[in-house]
Amino acid sequence: MYREKWPVCICQGQDNDNHEAITMQPAGFFNIIRPLNSFVAGFAVLLGYLIAAGTIASEAFILVPIVFFATAGGNVINDYYDREIDRINRPGRPIPSGAVTPSAALVYSGVLFLAAIGLSTRTNTLCFALAVFNSLLLWAYAASLKKVPLVGNLAVSYLAASIFLFGGALAGIDGLFQNVPLAGIVVLAMLSRELLKDAEDVEGDAEGGARTLPMIVGIRRTAAIALAVALGAVIMSYLPLMRWWGVPYLAAITVADLAILAGALRGFRCDTPACIRSSSATGLIKGGMFAALAVFIAAAVLI
Repeated sequence: MYREKWPVCICQGQDNDNHEAITMQPAGFFNIIRPLNSFVAGFAVLLGYLIAAGTIASEAFILVPIVFFATAGGNVINDYYDREIDRINRPGRPIPSGAVTPSAALVYSGVLFLAAIGLSTRTNTLCFALAVFNSLLLWAYAASLKKVPLVGNLAVSYLAASIFLFGGALAGIDGLFQNVPLAGIVVLAMLSRELLKDAEDVEGDAEGGARTLPMIVGIRRTAAIALAVALGAVIMSYLPLMRWWGVPYLAAITVADLAILAGALRGFRCDTPACIRSSSATGLIKGGMFAALAVFIAAAVLI
C-alpha cells in the first residue's frame, strides 16, 4: 500500500553517517520510539505502585509519562548505536531507511530522557534518583554495555525489574522495599530468559559481530547458568519477604514457578540454537513471569 511521505527537511551530504539525500518523516519519529512497547512500560509502573500501596492514587499517574519517555529515549538511542547493523539486518527501521537521520535521533533521545527526568522532579527524591540512574543506564547499555557478555543481560534484566521499583518508590522507602522481592524475581527470571534468547540467536549475533555468553562458553553451559538463575528466582519467590506471604500466596506462586522452571529445563536439555528455539523455553519463562506478576497484584489487592 502506498503511504504518502511528509518531508520535514532534506539534507544532502551533511551527515557523516549518511552521504545520501535523506527525507525525514514524522512517522519515523513516531515509529522509532516503539510506541506500543513504551506505553506498556508506562502502564506497568502503575502495577508497581498498586503492589506497593494496595490501591492506585491519582498522584501515581504522573509515573506513566515518565516511564514512557524514558523507555522511548532508550529505544531511540539503541537504534542510534545499532544503525550500522540495522542497515544490513533491518533496513526498514527509521534510521537506515532515512526516515530519521542519526544526528536527529541522537538529539531526539536526549530530549526524551530530559522529559522523563524533568517530570520526575514532580514526584519525590527516590523516583527522581531512579529516573536519572535508569536514563544513564539506558544510554550506557546502548553505547557499550550490550556488547559485554552477561553485563548487558544483567542491565536489561534490571531495567525491566526497575519499573516496579519505580512504582513502589512513589509510595516512599517502604513502598520501594515492598517491591524488592518482585523486582528480584523479575531480574532473575528475565536474566534466565535473556541468556536463552542469546543462545537462540548465536548464528545471527555472530554475523552481526556481537559476542555473547553462549559464543564464549557454549550453548550447554549457558543453558545451565540460565537454569541456575531460574532456580534462584523460584527460591526468592518462596522467601517470607512479603506482607501477604502465606498458604494462598505459596499455592498461587507455585504455578508461576513451575512455568519458569519448565522453560529453563527445556533449554537445559538443548545444545544447539535450533533446539532452544523449538523448545519454546523462552516463551514458557515469559509466561511464568506474567503469572508471577498476576499473583503479586492479586495478593496486594486482596490481602
